[in-house]
Amino acid sequence: MKISLIDPLEVDSAIIEKEANKLREMGHEFEYFDQSSKSDEEKIERLKDTDVAIITNKPLSAKVINNTKLKLVDVAFTGVDHIDLDALKENDIKLVNASGYSDDSVAELVIGLTISVLRKFNKNRENIFEGEDHYLLGELIKGKTFGVIGTGNIGSKLIDLLKVFGCKIIAHSRSEKEDIKAKGVEYVSLEELLRESDIVSLHIPNNKETKNFLGKDELDMMKEGAVLINCARGAVVDNDYLAKLLNEDKLRAGIDVFDMEPPLPEDYPLRNAKNVILTNHVAFYTKEAMEIRARIVFDNLYSYLDGKLINEISL
Repeated sequence: MKISLIDPLEVDSAIIEKEANKLREMGHEFEYFDQSSKSDEEKIERLKDTDVAIITNKPLSAKVINNTKLKLVDVAFTGVDHIDLDALKENDIKLVNASGYSDDSVAELVIGLTISVLRKFNKNRENIFEGEDHYLLGELIKGKTFGVIGTGNIGSKLIDLLKVFGCKIIAHSRSEKEDIKAKGVEYVSLEELLRESDIVSLHIPNNKETKNFLGKDELDMMKEGAVLINCARGAVVDNDYLAKLLNEDKLRAGIDVFDMEPPLPEDYPLRNAKNVILTNHVAFYTKEAMEIRARIVFDNLYSYLDGKLINEISL
């Protein structure tokens, strides 16, 4: 069986070499690349005669999928909205992901962005170089109401971290979990969460049901001066309207994800908005997470070669 790793996993090369040697000893052909493909044509060439493709968060289009003989796509990522799922289904190609690899990394960045917004890191940095003897008054997380939308693995990790800050935690999710309630978290309606929370963090996937999950009506429900943190997916928020509220000093935000992958065009509303701290889609991106990701990806692969599927995404 031919296996192609077409995107770098960003771990020590010795880890990849170890897995490559193991697979070759098992009688498989393993090919890997140090840089991601720059075009669909290059992807098609790399996947020629390949049975299993290992990819990261780079797009995998119908054009590429339809020009391969793939049996499995092993995604080194949690989300799969960068893949044409209809094309996979039409070609009877199985899909597995690396769910859980970056739970801690994302939860930690949510805390980091929250503190950055409340303590006005952007403006304080400017003040260092202005030479004026003045400070910007910040705020604590302690004592505030923190609303968590989505209580899957990442939302749960975030709640664990928030417990030490002394804030009130409320949650809204498609399904309520007893272990979350046992942590002292109250589930409420989306409307109540938005109206009551001083800080709101999103932890939901991007799909047909969640596009613009926080649209104009929902964003207007939020408290004036509330903080929105989005380390989930850009498309779950109406970012144009969010930028409008930021510029009107009605909301503040820490945003790691956008309607597209960075670099952002000059006219992208959030790029030029006030009251926002932006990061470059890096919530998942830590040394530890990359190593966990590689382990999950190869575990997925070995299970498949053994006739079993783990971490399968239903199409």
